[in-house]
Amino acid sequence: MHSEEIEIRTGSREVVRDLRDECARFLASAGAGDGLLNLWVPHATAGLAIIETGAGSDDDLLTALRDLLPGDDRWQHRHGSPGHGRDHVMPAFVPPYATIPVLDGRMTLGTWQSVCLVDTNIDNPTRKIRLSYLPG
Repeated sequence: MHSEEIEIRTGSREVVRDLRDECARFLASAGAGDGLLNLWVPHATAGLAIIETGAGSDDDLLTALRDLLPGDDRWQHRHGSPGHGRDHVMPAFVPPYATIPVLDGRMTLGTWQSVCLVDTNIDNPTRKIRLSYLPG
């Protein structure tokens, strides 16, 4: 297995960050053929989603998460910025892992699909992502 950790700066705002370019570079450096790409976010307040980006779906996802998990004072987990407890619940809805089949060194995503980091935690501007390639 080939594995590498990358760092992504998300800044101080909620973000859905496309990772296709980083994944393609990683697969090229791994000399990937056919196999599986696994992504893992070792954070309690971030997740990974396979979603269309650039046509509004990424903003729609953040809006849906805000509606589902309001950033108010209802959360028992209270350190950090107001409503931060919601960030700790978010990975139950947007998991911190994704596995994508790889054929001939390329992810087999659909035409409009991207693998994205979803980060609603404005208190943590830098995220790590573990990329692992398992040859077939």
